[in-house]
Amino acid sequence: MKNMLKIATAQFEHKSGDKEANLETIRQLAAKAAGEGAEVIAFHECSITGYSFALNFSKQQMLDMAEFIPDGPSVKRLTDIAAAYNIVVLAGLFEKDADNKIYKPYVCVDKNGLVAKYRKLHPFINAHITPGNEYVVFDLCGWKCGILICYDNNVIENVRATALLGAEIIFMPHVTMCTPSTRPGAGFVDPELWENRVADPTSLRQEFDGPKGREWLMKWLPARAYDNAVYAVFANAIGMDGEQLKNGCSMIIDPYGDIIAECRKLDNDIAIATLTPDKLELAGGYRYRKARRPDLYKDIIGRDHVPEQKVVWLTKNN
Repeated sequence: MKNMLKIATAQFEHKSGDKEANLETIRQLAAKAAGEGAEVIAFHECSITGYSFALNFSKQQMLDMAEFIPDGPSVKRLTDIAAAYNIVVLAGLFEKDADNKIYKPYVCVDKNGLVAKYRKLHPFINAHITPGNEYVVFDLCGWKCGILICYDNNVIENVRATALLGAEIIFMPHVTMCTPSTRPGAGFVDPELWENRVADPTSLRQEFDGPKGREWLMKWLPARAYDNAVYAVFANAIGMDGEQLKNGCSMIIDPYGDIIAECRKLDNDIAIATLTPDKLELAGGYRYRKARRPDLYKDIIGRDHVPEQKVVWLTKNN
């Protein structure tokens, strides 16, 4: 019988390029989560390194920032954190291999070292990053887990494929929201609101929760969990990411599509939920997956296709 699992999702304001500072924040939040009984804690995409500051990095700059996995210093530090607090830690960084290829991975580490590594399938923050080419499903505390990073979750086939491979929990690390796009209502949030958040939290919360932020997230994220009968563990940065302000809202969503824990502080924060196995088969998505008719659409979904990556990463200088 599968046991219940207590998972924390985190949000924090990372410091661009300052691994030591970010790892110290990860340590502090992992300690807090463990003290509240969490067995696992998940952090956002590139939580160790920072994210959009690397937009215009040269290949050499990317190589200097990237690490070998599992032998690099950041995975070793995560292992020490996991061992010190008896908690599994998931976090993101940049990776390089022996051929000087660069990837954007997310790692799962326990007290014994690396448990799993996933490379983002749809990276676009820097032209020198090589896309990953495989799904990853792994065992964690008696549960089957998968990972999809940020934009990977917007391609719905990725979520369904990961679920069909057996994932019951999908970790979804992001650095997202509060960025202009073709979507009506999208746009930057003024960094001055962040600086003034203690005196005027209302104005910032209205921006963070409106169409620039959480309101957009609610259009699609709960559906990923609901349609596939999985737990979705969403982790997002809060505060300044380079020149852009991010709104956090890290949350855990159950197989019914219900939010069962969410970070709501305008600050570094964690939210903890207890995952119960009964929902995996009681939720509607479990029945929907069993009712599939791949004979009708396998040739449609599997037909030849040349991927187009038309993501425009906007900055204030565009």
